[in-house]
Amino acid sequence: MSIKPIKLNGVLEDRSLWRVENCSIAMAMEVIGTRSSMLILREALYGTTRFDDFVKRTRGTDAIVAARLKQLTDIGLFEKRPYREEGKRTRYEYVLTPMGADLMPAVFALMQWGNHYLQPENGGPLHLVKRGTSMPVIIGPLPESDAELGIDDLEIVANGDWIDRGHD
Repeated sequence: MSIKPIKLNGVLEDRSLWRVENCSIAMAMEVIGTRSSMLILREALYGTTRFDDFVKRTRGTDAIVAARLKQLTDIGLFEKRPYREEGKRTRYEYVLTPMGADLMPAVFALMQWGNHYLQPENGGPLHLVKRGTSMPVIIGPLPESDAELGIDDLEIVANGDWIDRGHD
């Protein structure tokens, strides 16, 4: 099956004339192009805010998670907020900013692609559904005039028994 490329219009039809220095895809990959960055974003979308939980949930090292959280915070995807548990020193949690939350479609599109192409026939451990329903949500092109779903409109559901009972 042959897949057609996306249609390029007007001056874009002659790709030899393109200026590629300011490619938004390349710029975005500079920001979030590492596996650890994507896993940290995944965890933040699932509600993780604390450093130790990011390390545990991403299975990254303290050094890598600290470096990525600093980078993602410096760029503006996270806001660093102080908190203090009784009797302990002040620590920080990392909360997604609107800029970070806007990466939700990219993160979930990767999950859906992985479910489709990299998982067994039943399609991976997690699926995206509309909150309060079991209606699957598919990430894909959407005309601007159509209603978008925000993060508050979505839920993640398990597909079968996928919980690792050997870890807490």
